[in-house]
Amino acid sequence: MSTTAIVLAVLLAVIFLVLGSAKLAAVPAMREAASHAGMTTAHYRLLGALEVAAAAGLLLGLRITAFGAAASTGLVLLMAGAVVVHLRSGDPAARCLPAVIAGALAGAHLVLLAGG
Repeated sequence: MSTTAIVLAVLLAVIFLVLGSAKLAAVPAMREAASHAGMTTAHYRLLGALEVAAAAGLLLGLRITAFGAAASTGLVLLMAGAVVVHLRSGDPAARCLPAVIAGALAGAHLVLLAGG
């Protein structure tokens, strides 16, 4: 596995461990985001659980590539869904940028895993 793939895996794992944990804990900012998106706190917690699972998969993927590939694939799908939710909620395109960047990083990680 390349150094770039390792760095991306760790970076994504940290990002999604933090964000997923905040959703699971239903911190006020996450409750507001859920409400804005028309989701219940329970649904947002489910997304948080998926993000934490993806973070774990990325870290496990440092030893077993298939876990990292599955986690990256899941994150690409989650981030695509996040973009759709933002747009349906009437958010400006710029508000989608973090999800687009995170999805692109997960996609890059997946490509790196496939190439080596």
